[in-house]
Amino acid sequence: MGQKSAHYFITGVSSGIGKALTELLCQRGHKVSGLARRQSLLDDLENRLIGFTGYAVDVCDHQAVADAAEQAAASYGAIDVLIPNAGIYQPQEAGHIDLSAFQRHMDVNYMAVIACLAAVLPEMQKTNKGHVALMASVAGYRGLPRSIAYGPTKAAIINLAESLRFDLQNTGIKLQVINPGFVETEATAVNDFVMPDIISADKAALEILAGLSSDKFEIAFPKSFARKMKWLKLLSNDIYFKIVSSATNTKK
Repeated sequence: MGQKSAHYFITGVSSGIGKALTELLCQRGHKVSGLARRQSLLDDLENRLIGFTGYAVDVCDHQAVADAAEQAAASYGAIDVLIPNAGIYQPQEAGHIDLSAFQRHMDVNYMAVIACLAAVLPEMQKTNKGHVALMASVAGYRGLPRSIAYGPTKAAIINLAESLRFDLQNTGIKLQVINPGFVETEATAVNDFVMPDIISADKAALEILAGLSSDKFEIAFPKSFARKMKWLKLLSNDIYFKIVSSATNTKK
């Protein structure tokens, strides 16, 4: 969106990447309508940031997401940039399949993104302008340790973005997919394995903001790790599993 002030609609702003991105955008003069469940953390952001309005919403409540988008547009004008960032990550392994955890991952990481698109994209299509950046992950490239619940949802988001690209490529709506590597957040703090090239949430926010101003379809970072993951996609299964097991110290 360049240097022009824009209205961003972002989910999952109470912590991690969402919080860091919200703070950075407001510091640069943009308006942010942010969704999160924890009212106290939204209050803190509203008290500290000029141009931020928080909406205490569970993104799994699709009607509440739609209502928040309507209120946001009434407050700050049309939504220029949609970033459905809210997500969860809970390590899961084959030894204990927790069906509720798998369902929660799909509800938060995938269906909530669809709810955001349903709430915001039609208006962008009416005006033939806007910017959508879907939050996926390099974990969606190939399987990773402890990621049997999380990784498939991010693979779904990557596929969703690629499919949407065909619908939006000849319109005034810009579409991108964001694929971070390991980022220091509340979610990744539970990992008990080595996380290669892990970066801070503040660094991730800078990478995202730079990527949003580019013409690239994919915003992947940190660049060195993203390149490694893209290379690993090309390897045979046997070699891939051996390398990743060794790199993350999960070989048994």
